[in-house]
Amino acid sequence: MSNLPSGFVHLAGYLDSAEQAALVIELRAVMSEAPLYRPTMPRTGKPFSVEMTNCGMLGWVSDRHGGYRYQATHPLSGQPWPPMPRSLLALWNGLSGCAAEPEACLINYYARGTRMGSHVDADEEDFSAPVLSVSLGDHAVFHVGGLGRRDPKTRLTLKSGDVVVLGGASRRAYHGVDRVLHGSSSLLPQGGRINLTLRRVTRVVH
Repeated sequence: MSNLPSGFVHLAGYLDSAEQAALVIELRAVMSEAPLYRPTMPRTGKPFSVEMTNCGMLGWVSDRHGGYRYQATHPLSGQPWPPMPRSLLALWNGLSGCAAEPEACLINYYARGTRMGSHVDADEEDFSAPVLSVSLGDHAVFHVGGLGRRDPKTRLTLKSGDVVVLGGASRRAYHGVDRVLHGSSSLLPQGGRINLTLRRVTRVVH
């Protein structure tokens, strides 16, 4: 796939079935402490189609009045986000090429019929660190383009256990999820897809 932006790495099947199952158990503990909720779009207040939560020092949130941002507490409970599982920190340390640890892990749950529109992760202070993405559960048709919203897009299927690194030029590339292929994985008993994105939020001191 030569049309993929520079710095985009797709590691198909990086996590084996046992590692995926263990990670799901860790995530269920996270979500029991910081439950999934449905954020809303800035200005319009329209609910997202996906549910989400976070773990780590900071969490990405969105609402009508505050817009897109990071904060240290769950917007509904007011409690600090749970710590990031060590397995995710190890994944970051092994693949990111960044000496600084991730500060946020956004957890998106895609139920049947949900999607994620084309967007750029641009609410961080520093783009030198990559975004690390982990797919669990049902397969997703994912697209990645260029620095402009209308640039040509390449589509690929992300399966359970796949890891994607958006670094270099791809760190600012438009990307999104067109659809989730319901029933394509048995990892999650309720079906659907969990996507994790590990992010460095504040500036990396070199």
